[in-house]
Amino acid sequence: MRPILVRLHRWSGIGMALFLFLSGFTGAVIAWNQELDAVLNPEFYYARSNAPALSPLALANRLEAADPRLRVTYLPLGVEPGRTLQVRVEGRFDPATRQPYELGFNQLAIDPGMGIIQARRQWGALSVKPLNLLPFIYQMHYTLYLPTVGNGVAIGVWLLGIVAIVWLFDSMIALVLAFPSVKTWRKSFAFRVRRGGYALVFDLHRSGGVWIWGILCVIAVTAISMNLETPVMRPVVSMFSSLTPDPADNPELQLAPKSGAGMLSRERIVELATAAGQKMQLNAAPGAVFQVYGRNLYGVAYFKPGNDDVNGGLGNAWTYWDATTGHQVGDTVPGRGTAGDIFLQAQYPLHSGRILGVPGRIMISFMGVMVALLSATGLAIWLKKLNARRSASRRTKVKGTMGRAS
Repeated sequence: MRPILVRLHRWSGIGMALFLFLSGFTGAVIAWNQELDAVLNPEFYYARSNAPALSPLALANRLEAADPRLRVTYLPLGVEPGRTLQVRVEGRFDPATRQPYELGFNQLAIDPGMGIIQARRQWGALSVKPLNLLPFIYQMHYTLYLPTVGNGVAIGVWLLGIVAIVWLFDSMIALVLAFPSVKTWRKSFAFRVRRGGYALVFDLHRSGGVWIWGILCVIAVTAISMNLETPVMRPVVSMFSSLTPDPADNPELQLAPKSGAGMLSRERIVELATAAGQKMQLNAAPGAVFQVYGRNLYGVAYFKPGNDDVNGGLGNAWTYWDATTGHQVGDTVPGRGTAGDIFLQAQYPLHSGRILGVPGRIMISFMGVMVALLSATGLAIWLKKLNARRSASRRTKVKGTMGRAS
């Protein structure tokens, strides 16, 4: 049985090595995505003026009026003092071509006091310029920059999800292989630092993996959930717990309004969301509003300015609204719902380490480096043994030739 497991571990590891190395390295970096991005691109994060901030809703309306080609799709409703207002935009449909306008950017940084655009960029562009570097690394982490084909199938997302499934099962095999016998269990936790060389490389791979095995499994499971939630994780979780339907699957949202006719304003949605948040006893006012035009959907997040990402716990509450009727079609409130709902809510906070705040992010950065290290040492071990087998094979052939000659 052990030889079979060794082969499975070897070949699955070789197949996953490059993907896990990239995922580990990029994951270690994007644990500090906003902080690093702000260091590289201060003009995108820090406002030039000290003027009191204008209403973000008014600024969004002004922006759309100034450039009719675009619509604001994500709008923070509050701004930290001294910071820019960062909004996401997309091109409206060009009546002449019936295609979206090519804007050349999808994210803007606005001085909230002056209402002036300080910087713009195409978030996720295939570029390593300072303005694009952190979005590039983030996009590489979860899509590998592979295309989306067919009916919205993101090849990179699916591929990394499948790799995560293989990784989870391979982790189980690795744990079995790491403990060949009960008597030698201590060796599976030791590092032969003084010997160095191949012995240390082997220990870094085996013992290093043993020490962090539990966290590796958490990262693998959460990667499966985040990449393949609808086709894999939700069906699996639903076997053990009921799940609240995804708001985007609500039948009311299947038919988008033609040319935006009849869609409620952001102001009206925020008004409705404010009342709903009070009724639901949420601990924050609406902090951002986004619009998914193709699904006739508005979403409203509840957080204080600057807390748009998870900073401890399960994250922020959301409500979802039919953009035409103003009906609330769903909500996600951290810690509320079925056991399955709460399990799914925890996936991103666990994967990013943000469930534990800054200590969790430090841990995830360390784990990213370790995943890359385990991949590299695994390949080094395989190459060492491959060369040894080839050398042994050559010696056998030479001996055989000499035997026949004699």
